[in-house]
Amino acid sequence: MPAHNLNTLLNYLAAEILNLLIQYRATLFDILIDLLQRVPLLRSLPGMYEVLLHDASLELLNRSGSRAVYLKSQRVRFLQNNIIAYQDKAWGDGDIFAEYRCSPGVDVDRYREGHRYNILISLRETRNRGDVEDFRIRRVVTDGFTQRVEEFQTEIDHRTRQLMLQVIFPANRLPTKVVLIEQNARRSTTLTGAHQRQMPNGKLVYHWGTDHPRLFEAYIMRWEW
Repeated sequence: MPAHNLNTLLNYLAAEILNLLIQYRATLFDILIDLLQRVPLLRSLPGMYEVLLHDASLELLNRSGSRAVYLKSQRVRFLQNNIIAYQDKAWGDGDIFAEYRCSPGVDVDRYREGHRYNILISLRETRNRGDVEDFRIRRVVTDGFTQRVEEFQTEIDHRTRQLMLQVIFPANRLPTKVVLIEQNARRSTTLTGAHQRQMPNGKLVYHWGTDHPRLFEAYIMRWEW
């Protein structure tokens, strides 16, 4: 085959491969993250535990969004011995610590790192490898969700088996659109009827979940109202 024909063929194949990579980048990213999480060394990284269930909920208590309650429930399995503390993280607009409660344990320290706060929770007793604990966090946020477009974000910084998210809207101000964004995968899904639930008091719940959350992914529920 003449050299110029070979070069033309190679250029064509390279262009086609590049187009396929762009077209299916989200799927390829999912496959890569799944393969990485199967590497034995990475199964225990980062952190001292894995999350069996991460259930996070945000309830907007009034139509202005000036008062909201954030609830997080994490069931974790410890991967090391002699664990005496658990770390929570928080970020956002407004007063994100208007109220803060945790169980089990005691909130003993908070410090800011960039735009996030790390909260150190003393367990008051030692946990060992294989122990399972249910942590419950409750925060009241004031003046945190007052814009026409707002969002509720959860980041996966430990190996996690199951993720559940929900936002509860007041009956007197329902959203016009809710989208679930997977930030690193650059993928968004508009949440419709299958992800809605009307409560007897008129409040509307939008929910989303997955049994395969990706490590280091940021999951965002963004709404217009």
